[in-house]
Amino acid sequence: MILTLITFTFLVSVLLTRYFTRPDTFLYIVDEPNHRSLHTRPIPVSGGVAILIAFTLSMTVACWYDTPPSVWGWINASGLLIAMISFWDDCRHVPVLYRLTIHFFAACLLLWQTDFWLTQLDLPGILWTLPIYIKMTCSVLFVVWMVNLYNFMDGMDGFAGGMAVFGFSTLAILGGLAEQSFFMLINLIIASAAAGFLIFNFPPAKIFMGDVGASSLGFLVAIMSLWGHHDGIFPLWVAMLIFSPFIVDATITLCRRLRRGEKVWLAHRSHYYQRLVQLGWGHRRTVLWEYVLMIGCSLCAILAPFLSVKSQWGILIFWGVVYVMLMYLVHRLERGVVDS
Repeated sequence: MILTLITFTFLVSVLLTRYFTRPDTFLYIVDEPNHRSLHTRPIPVSGGVAILIAFTLSMTVACWYDTPPSVWGWINASGLLIAMISFWDDCRHVPVLYRLTIHFFAACLLLWQTDFWLTQLDLPGILWTLPIYIKMTCSVLFVVWMVNLYNFMDGMDGFAGGMAVFGFSTLAILGGLAEQSFFMLINLIIASAAAGFLIFNFPPAKIFMGDVGASSLGFLVAIMSLWGHHDGIFPLWVAMLIFSPFIVDATITLCRRLRRGEKVWLAHRSHYYQRLVQLGWGHRRTVLWEYVLMIGCSLCAILAPFLSVKSQWGILIFWGVVYVMLMYLVHRLERGVVDS
């Protein structure tokens, strides 16, 4: 059953993504390049629609054969709000205030109905219960940030699709190890839908996932992370480690732009992965090294629950050092280009 659904999801995603690359399709929405883009020619941005259709069809079949948890309906309702405002933004620009309002409303609706609040700060060997006002604030901000973070990081061929394949596959493995079959199935279906899209998005990309794909995947990252944390499948820091190639780059870049007084809601080319592309690495080389980073984080996340508290802290410290070194490397490369 699981293998059949995964295969079905992948094939539907492949066929729809390929169909949406054609100029004669009714969803041929094109992203025109500008001075803030890394691409140089018009590219269709309806790949996210293919991902969502493949995911929705497969989950409908899955729910037909197996009674889903009651939270599933609220995940669908909240996710639909995110997808609709994002699709509108793909078709025509939506003011940032409108988008954020919908994001906050969807996050509040989801958390209020599912009770997936971040109730504890859970680090290796440390468990702090959060006051209710901090619990509610941090939970809503986490969902909204992940929705926008994933959208920010969708700026290079094969990057966001690859993160979805590696990230959700890892969450599925953790769900399987915890004997949470429905949680595992959802994440496998998401990963399969993203894999079908990635075939046409790998450098050189023939199609992008657009805001509808990136924002919806970011929403699913947030809810799957909180779901896993709530049900004791894994601590939240494990999910953060899995998606740290996105989280670290986006968060550090946002802080740097805030410090410089920039308008952080505007498109830019100052993420570390974008800077590598502009340094001459190109999309393919950069994204392949990012995949290596994703695989390393995923392997550590899978091993972490079986390790001692001391070893878990060792993993966190190790990756903290790795990211500091990688950021320093990018700065050194840029300085070398300027000096030359």
